[in-house]
Amino acid sequence: MNLNTDGGAMPAYPHTADLAVLLPSLEALVDEIVAPGLSRDTLGRALDAGMTEVTSILRAVPAAEGRLMERGIGFVAGRNPDLVVLTQNLRLPVTKAASELVEMNDPSLYRSLSLDADSGGRKSYTPDLLILNRRSEVAHLIDVKRSLGSYELSRIAELKSRMLAAALVVPDLLYKEHRRLRAKEVRVVILNASNQKADIDGGVWPLSHLDHLLEVDGAGNAMAQLRELFQRRVEENWSAALSGRRDAVANTGGKAEKRPTLHCDHDDVCGSTRLPVSIGFARAPRAASP
Repeated sequence: MNLNTDGGAMPAYPHTADLAVLLPSLEALVDEIVAPGLSRDTLGRALDAGMTEVTSILRAVPAAEGRLMERGIGFVAGRNPDLVVLTQNLRLPVTKAASELVEMNDPSLYRSLSLDADSGGRKSYTPDLLILNRRSEVAHLIDVKRSLGSYELSRIAELKSRMLAAALVVPDLLYKEHRRLRAKEVRVVILNASNQKADIDGGVWPLSHLDHLLEVDGAGNAMAQLRELFQRRVEENWSAALSGRRDAVANTGGKAEKRPTLHCDHDDVCGSTRLPVSIGFARAPRAASP
């Protein structure tokens, strides 16, 4: 954060996510994600059907929130006109050669390599988002997690290795399949919405650091607000469904059964000649000069 001559704070980046401006769009995005499977009527029918349906709904909440975060990050990234956000057709091959290259060598030895995106392979990796900054020609391969609380360190390490191996084909993919877009550097990052197990240098970032990734001030706050809107909406729908069922039971002279409380805080269930390219973990860009 820079200071102006009057001593007041100035934005670190030239682009800003103003909550007052974005709020209607964030609410509309929540409506779009909640409506198909987490509406009051859907939850009410699940309660009427019994615990099997209720359990299915509980498992759907984390998946819905995951989709919301991916859409939300793409939406907030739109505040920076230099960014290209890709979310479709991103199945990246993870070849044996690429995996061995990552596992057996220091990053400095393969940092400038780029592999053929058509190389194929039995394994693959599909990122949640691929964001390219056209001005800096830096691409970020992004995996979004609601929580890493249940992830062992070995599992996180395996994910990072797979992402690095997949990153080797990104420059070729962008050039061939996305209108000759150029990336001279590809960085991988796991965004953890629960803000636990952060390892900035090792590519595990809290969602609150989204400002640096997108070069948009307030991006992290916007995502926190989006998650709060989602959780509040689902809780409201759940409470309304419970209330409606109690009223229905009362009208028939029966007794309402005790139903589980809905929690959305944990992630239980609930991949020729080329230009030189650099592969590595995400790094916070320098703040823009005032």
